[in-house]
Amino acid sequence: MAVNKKTTYGKINITSKAIASVVANAAIECYGVVGLTSKNAFSDRVQSILKKDEYVKGVNVSQDKKSVYISLYLVISFGVKITEVLREVQKKVNYVVSKTFDLEVKEVNVYAVNLRKID
Repeated sequence: MAVNKKTTYGKINITSKAIASVVANAAIECYGVVGLTSKNAFSDRVQSILKKDEYVKGVNVSQDKKSVYISLYLVISFGVKITEVLREVQKKVNYVVSKTFDLEVKEVNVYAVNLRKID
């Protein structure tokens, strides 16, 4: 599934994988985020942190004609205020996707799947 845009210079096709990659990199930069985990972590009971090249598996991107819906599955650092971390991730992801791709982001759903203590 790809987002199609028309500009004065021609057509642009943006894949969901490209959006997911930008979203994952924006989320991982936020304070309190340890990493991303698979969106199937709820059912699999295996909540391991994904490697950097697999971050796309922790992001789900869907779309309407002009809007994008994003879901993230995060591992949060133990000892931080979870609601603040999730709110900051939502704001940053919304801002980065809007500015990078010039797309309207309708929803950014962030799920804290696991907590990890950082040594």
